[in-house]
Amino acid sequence: LCCECGQFHLLLDNHLYNFQDEVDDELICHICLQPLLQPMDTPCGHTYCFKCLENFMQEYNFCPMDRKKLSFQQWHKSSLLVRNLLDKLIVFCPFKAECQQTMQRCELEAHLQNRCPAFKKYKSELQRKKNPISKGKEDPPTKVETNMPKDPEVPSGGLSLVAESSAAAVVSLGTAEPGLVNPAFEETEEGENLPQRTSLVAETTTIEIHREDPEEELGMRIVGGKDTPLGNIVVQEVLRDSVIAADGRIAPGDHILEVNGVNISSVTHCQAVSFLRHPGPVLHLMVLQEKGFSNKTAQQDSTSATSREVIHVTLIKRDRSEPLGIKLIRKTDEAGIFILDLLEGGLAAKNGKLSRNDRVLSINGQDLRQGTPEAAAQIIQTTESRVNFVILRQPGVQLSEPVEDGSTSNNSSSSSSNGGSPVHHRRRLDQNHYRRKSNYQKGYISHEKTVAIKKEPKESLGITIGGGRDNKNKLPIYVTSVQPIGCLFRDGRIKRGDVLLSINGIDLTHLNYYEAVSALKSNAASHSVVLKALEILSLNSTEPSLDIKEQGFSWSPLWITWLGLPSYLHCCQDIVLSKGNLESWGFSIVGGFEESKGNQPFFIKTIVPGTPAFRDRKLKCGDEIVAVNGVPAIGMSNSELIPMLKEQRNKVTLTVVSWPGSLV
Repeated sequence: LCCECGQFHLLLDNHLYNFQDEVDDELICHICLQPLLQPMDTPCGHTYCFKCLENFMQEYNFCPMDRKKLSFQQWHKSSLLVRNLLDKLIVFCPFKAECQQTMQRCELEAHLQNRCPAFKKYKSELQRKKNPISKGKEDPPTKVETNMPKDPEVPSGGLSLVAESSAAAVVSLGTAEPGLVNPAFEETEEGENLPQRTSLVAETTTIEIHREDPEEELGMRIVGGKDTPLGNIVVQEVLRDSVIAADGRIAPGDHILEVNGVNISSVTHCQAVSFLRHPGPVLHLMVLQEKGFSNKTAQQDSTSATSREVIHVTLIKRDRSEPLGIKLIRKTDEAGIFILDLLEGGLAAKNGKLSRNDRVLSINGQDLRQGTPEAAAQIIQTTESRVNFVILRQPGVQLSEPVEDGSTSNNSSSSSSNGGSPVHHRRRLDQNHYRRKSNYQKGYISHEKTVAIKKEPKESLGITIGGGRDNKNKLPIYVTSVQPIGCLFRDGRIKRGDVLLSINGIDLTHLNYYEAVSALKSNAASHSVVLKALEILSLNSTEPSLDIKEQGFSWSPLWITWLGLPSYLHCCQDIVLSKGNLESWGFSIVGGFEESKGNQPFFIKTIVPGTPAFRDRKLKCGDEIVAVNGVPAIGMSNSELIPMLKEQRNKVTLTVVSWPGSLV
């Protein structure tokens, strides 16, 4: 809660006020559409809030109203007269239930600090809650909890083996994820030295998050879920000045495995959002975090094999390049290689004799008791036909149901031990450039509707909107709320979350936010309004309701609902990555064509710290790749896309669609 205005907002955003009277349009900022704060004038005669204009100028070099060229040096403070008029606007105390006073805007801060009994009560309660929490925050960062729950409440999914390890799990991204563009290894002529090279290390840790307000949002955006090709729940973004940002231990790219002891590695996106939005003063999160590269050698095997069973399994490949569909990892508390998952539809899963948590002792007679997943990958890839496994299995371990994550499992580097289903299809590249053959609508569909209403000329539409092509995610215009005072509320057909396509024949799909606001306002003055909109409908009536109060943040659709949009509403952007000869691009991908699931989009699943993709800062987890160097990815399997990425030695252009993750 801001101590100056008494309301919830991000630290770097403008203060919020409840004004007693309607404010003159001449005193309104045309960016935030609120009364001006720290007003700044431009040479072309427009006035904006300082923070609004500063944020706008981070990305653009023109005036938002007339698009005339503009630089930081050209704008200046508004006149003293304008500033005084704004300061004298009458506002209500934000604690209206307990304090009914009104005052000039410039006097609100002094009122809150010195005279408001409700704010004084709030501060005392806040101080009381802070005392026990502050002690916990003083613990050194090395004391992060790593105790794992013995019995997850939800059946474990693709990362079950990681979650069961008693200490940090070391995961080789050369084999842990299907469709991975290996960030740690590149093909070289010295293939025999591959097992000795560095591995990517990831750790599972349990993090305790404290909230002073049990209903306060965590302040991060998430993507993924078992109903998407990503499979797991991945942090896309951590918002500034949020609870998660203040804690400092969770970063974009982290995989969330458990929430308060409940395994969410195999739940839908909506279920994961529901778990993470559940209120409470303390939240326990188990996360998988990448720590970069390590040369650490495997520890000595201290595990007794007396109670385990040795099993021989032979898999027969149709050709040398056919993948097995196995995800392998290694642990810090036990030497060797373990099977993390078997890809649905893959050769190993069809064979049925290998299981999750099996330890690989040897492949084709080569001892891997102290080996690495990279060494196993090298053996598998160079084998022409028969791959003979000797594995150690703990009694009682059985192959669980495969996770519906839609993943394929090719790897672009020589350390891959798996691969997607074999490709036996024609390239489907005859569609429009960067367009999908069909929408990816698993769980959601879009329905176009036309709403014609009669109204009084002065009657408001009564909606607020978000998005716009000037948004950082280049979103279409969508409805964020339908107010009970407007004609659209009375009509009832336009709902929150609808994407607005046009009003009275004026196309809204290519407009920025300010242009859309102007178009809606000007057409609202008519006696009749015809709106075309796209409603995104859920096909799953059993999903939890997520229509909850969101303090401090404006409402926005869930990430997964954007995946149901038709491709003509997608706005692509090019991201150019550059790297040295010895580097890898540093990201993993999932998705692509599979015989069992057809065409699926390619998504970015992992971005590795310290790599070109990480340093560039533009690529995000959950981004959809639609083209590589101008070649559309539609219809490709990852066995086709990954070699294309591998061929780009020093520079690659990725055309991506980026949707904002769901806010929790």
